[in-house]
Amino acid sequence: MLTRSFAPIWLAAAAVAHAIAQPIVIKTTTLFDGRGHVLRNRQITIENGRITRIAAAQGKPTIDLSGLTVMPGWIDTHIHPTWFFNKDDRLELDGPGAKSTPQQAALHAEANLYATLMGGFTTVQSVGAALDGDLRDLIARDSIPGPRLLTSLAQITEKSGDPEQIRALVDKLKADGADVIKLFATASIRDGGKMTMTADQIDATCGEARKVGLRAMVHAHASEGARAAIMAGCTAIEHGTFLDDATLELMAARGVYFDPNFLVLHNYLDNKAKFLGIGNYNEPGFAYMEKALPLVADVLRRARKAHVKVVLGTDAVAGAHGRNAEEFIYRVRDGGDSPMDALLSGTSVAAESLGMADRIGSLAEGKEADIVAVDGNPLDDIASVRRVVFVMKHGRVYKDALPF
Repeated sequence: MLTRSFAPIWLAAAAVAHAIAQPIVIKTTTLFDGRGHVLRNRQITIENGRITRIAAAQGKPTIDLSGLTVMPGWIDTHIHPTWFFNKDDRLELDGPGAKSTPQQAALHAEANLYATLMGGFTTVQSVGAALDGDLRDLIARDSIPGPRLLTSLAQITEKSGDPEQIRALVDKLKADGADVIKLFATASIRDGGKMTMTADQIDATCGEARKVGLRAMVHAHASEGARAAIMAGCTAIEHGTFLDDATLELMAARGVYFDPNFLVLHNYLDNKAKFLGIGNYNEPGFAYMEKALPLVADVLRRARKAHVKVVLGTDAVAGAHGRNAEEFIYRVRDGGDSPMDALLSGTSVAAESLGMADRIGSLAEGKEADIVAVDGNPLDDIASVRRVVFVMKHGRVYKDALPF
């Protein structure tokens, strides 16, 4: 039974604040703690948005999640919430030729973030758009509903200037409030994934990011660009479709996180008509993406064998928002992950990669009360991640579709 006073964010602010101030007790029968343990018949006590106690169930709970699998709120380390399909059902991007107004674009982005929250993801990282900063701050102030949002605000590419100009750009992004630096060391998979930034540009980006205290995550499909980024001190490699074993071993030795992506490729192929003819979304590009799927499965298997720290990121673009949990399924079904490894990649390992392991990614005393419950047990059937029936972020219930 769920007491309805702990209701979604759109209730009156005073009522919501009162609800959060009261202790909440959640009863569970199956609890995955996000750190590799499954606990039975536990109660979670929450005060002021944080977990204060996890103990054997006793007494009458505020919220009864018996019969469900209860987990930490999921984390997606790579999304693009400002990408959407416009009124013509075509991809819309910022810039010349946009058919939507800035207001419409902002509403689409908020809808994408809301769908992601409803899908069980309570923290996401966007890499990145200028609009993200406002979205992040509005969500943090509880003005709009959405997952906790981190952002790079922009991307750095081979066109961003010489090393001195790139260092200045990193400094500006830091001053503007970026949470992370995103750089493109290689071309898109649709253009073959070859190295595009010079080693000096990559060194300047990652070195300056480290100097100002920011993580640096790198779009890199091929080993040459990825290796240059790893040697420069970058903290995460995205995609990595063509990485060789030596590069994976270097990542493991240096503690660099890895984020291979299945959902984004499937989403492009499933929505081909909505992308085709825009930029490099052409027939050769789609052929590259189709050929990439078995390569992603292979590199994930090899990364696990090399003991690389794998995180869950979807690269969610238009059409994928709210379906982020499909990445768990693809990684198990096609990439050979165990359900436990897949779930860890989207909980404690992802939190560690964001530098937020002390706050999120696991259910333990002192952590944020970010909780998702699914109908079924994803450790037995990974497809049950599609059946999210309960979402709480910082002690506030955003979704209650309990089947009883």
